[in-house]
Amino acid sequence: ILTVWKNSYKGGQWRPCVNKSYEGLPESNGYIYVEANGGLNQQRTSICNAVAVAGYLNATLLIPNFHFHSIWRDPSKFKDIYDEEYFISTLKNDVRVVDKIPEYIMERFDHNLTNVYNFRIKAWSSIRYYRDVVLPKLLEEKVIRISPFANRLSFDAPPAVQRLRCLANYEALRFSSPILSLGETLVARMKERSANSGGKYLSVHLRFEEDMVAFSCCVFDGGELEKEDMKKARERGWKGKFTKPGRVIRPGAIRINGKCPLTPLEVGLMLRGMGFDNNTYIFLASGKIYNSEKTMAPLLEMFPNLQTKEMLASEEELVPYKRFSSRMAAIDYTVCLHSEVFVTTQGGNFPHFLMGHRRYLYGGHSKTIRPDKRRLALLFDNPNIGWKTFKRQMLNMRSHSDTKGFELKRPNDSIYTFPCPDCMCRTNKSEAARSSSAT
Repeated sequence: ILTVWKNSYKGGQWRPCVNKSYEGLPESNGYIYVEANGGLNQQRTSICNAVAVAGYLNATLLIPNFHFHSIWRDPSKFKDIYDEEYFISTLKNDVRVVDKIPEYIMERFDHNLTNVYNFRIKAWSSIRYYRDVVLPKLLEEKVIRISPFANRLSFDAPPAVQRLRCLANYEALRFSSPILSLGETLVARMKERSANSGGKYLSVHLRFEEDMVAFSCCVFDGGELEKEDMKKARERGWKGKFTKPGRVIRPGAIRINGKCPLTPLEVGLMLRGMGFDNNTYIFLASGKIYNSEKTMAPLLEMFPNLQTKEMLASEEELVPYKRFSSRMAAIDYTVCLHSEVFVTTQGGNFPHFLMGHRRYLYGGHSKTIRPDKRRLALLFDNPNIGWKTFKRQMLNMRSHSDTKGFELKRPNDSIYTFPCPDCMCRTNKSEAARSSSAT
């Protein structure tokens, strides 16, 4: 684990450089209220985009409301997950943020935000749309609502908008004190347990919960019981979506396309092939694993030093969070953020935000292993492959992840995954050498 990352960026490393304003703000054009939908990190996208839109339109942002989701089923409010005071104070010279709209304005709407004019904005709308269409209505009404708001702003935006996104995501959003405190305690426990490796541990984001297995429409080795479980889970979570007339589901094609979640066994084989031995300390970030007693057994056998938040924390420490999926995900996020190696096994907002955050903290390198799941499917399904050949392929995959650790954002990439160059500045080698010798 100490020798995983060999790649060094030829032009030197990167450092965070998000500039805050130090001047006062002009008079506000009105209030913007957004409803953030989805899980923890989809909501995070909404928050950061709302900050960018409000700042660009010189509007005052009402603390975003979290939409209750049928899958996540988490009633948490903003301040349950994030440090609200810190968020407001960090942004104070760039964007006004308030926790309520003045009474004299709300009187016009019978003190009910659902009566406020609601914009239904198309996904990935440009910032020009907000300036040309949303701003005139804001000036007229003095308060507007945008619901839903996830992914309602294009990733391709001018520097002024990107700066506000950077400021919101990497500087202003900090988990609430209880979550941060427990997360940091678990990081310390992982470092303590992995003292033989210099306190360095590997974190794995495993997406093998029942809802993920069901949504993927892949077939694993659970036979008739699995088939029945998945049928019920799909109907419970996505009523009728998968049974529409004419819809054909081809599990084999889904697997070949690399769209199936990796099983715990596949993750174990992949990591062993990449050179991680049974002394490696692993933190596993996950919800409740499907049929865990059976599916987790081979992974635990290969990596006996595997830990989860449930193993690291006492029952009493976890009680305040157990019924709240987003708060539990925030604890996982914190422990993964500080690992030496992060392994993503399925796409989604959680790994994408983590990769960006890790780049921001670690000189521009994501320190993330991103397996090629199409190639993995071919290798796992090949009955004639030997361990030596498999291992060579895995080491190549690991090396490729190292090379791709440094990546610059392209126009339609997410700034939350690729913070260079919008949120970070190049540090040339002589500057890096001076700063390291000074410390």
